[in-house]
Amino acid sequence: MTFADASLTALRVFREVAEQGTLTAAAAALGYTQSAVSRQIASLERAAGTPLLQRRHDGVRLTPAGQIVVRRATDIIDRLDATARELAGLPGEQGTVRLGWFPTAGASLLPRALAALRRTHPAITVLSREGGTPALVRALRAGTLDLALLASAPPFRPPDTETPALALHTLTERSLRVAVPAAHPLARQDYIDIHDLRGQRWIAGSGDARVMGVWPGLDERPEIAHTARDWLAKLHLVAAGCGITTVPGALGTAVPAGVRVLAVRGGPGEQRRVLLAHLPRPLPEPAARVAAALRNAALETDAEVQ
Repeated sequence: MTFADASLTALRVFREVAEQGTLTAAAAALGYTQSAVSRQIASLERAAGTPLLQRRHDGVRLTPAGQIVVRRATDIIDRLDATARELAGLPGEQGTVRLGWFPTAGASLLPRALAALRRTHPAITVLSREGGTPALVRALRAGTLDLALLASAPPFRPPDTETPALALHTLTERSLRVAVPAAHPLARQDYIDIHDLRGQRWIAGSGDARVMGVWPGLDERPEIAHTARDWLAKLHLVAAGCGITTVPGALGTAVPAGVRVLAVRGGPGEQRRVLLAHLPRPLPEPAARVAAALRNAALETDAEVQ
């Protein structure tokens, strides 16, 4: 068996493993068993005649041969998918940009940028998907994303330690804020004193509660009333009077009725950045147009939440 005989399924599986970083996560994303994923990877490595992955205790990493394969596999899969769309009668693509984004970017920044892009450059097709920072960074490294919107918190370290370093552009930097029910006593002022956050009931996200939902500078053990993965679910719980939660400053324009988003005064500043990341090389024209649309959308959003 030569590499020319490798199956499309094996290539799709390999690309997913490269993006997810573990066989287990790739299996879950594809709806396969882990053993099925392992068999596909093994068949691809036999066809290549060399290891494509380094198996480590914390997941997998692409070998130099694996980097070549995932780059070529992505090109093949994208071309086949484009062919399938054309055969289905959809418009042909004239410049496709693959964009990744962190969850709250989909509330305002992303749709605003895409709407503007459709007006100014309708021939550019943007294919986007949501993800966490580690998965988005792996996808950039693997060549399966062209651009990624990342969230960054102090001390604002690079999103990974691989070389060469990713090109990072700060789109916005704003203070973290707190969302409270409109009828809550804290909503009576235009800001919240940090001492008034003590003794509150919090709606936290999954993972580190102080990163996703609880004020990071809180000097007590928080009372977490509810935990929700989805930011919109958290905000609707706030609107229902179930507690309070933290939100990025730029999200203030997308909150549901019954919620006030307020700045916090006192204590250390809690700044949050939105970064646009890509590999350190000149962007093709379609990707550069998308990057410009995202920058403009960030400026417009900042102006609205001043």
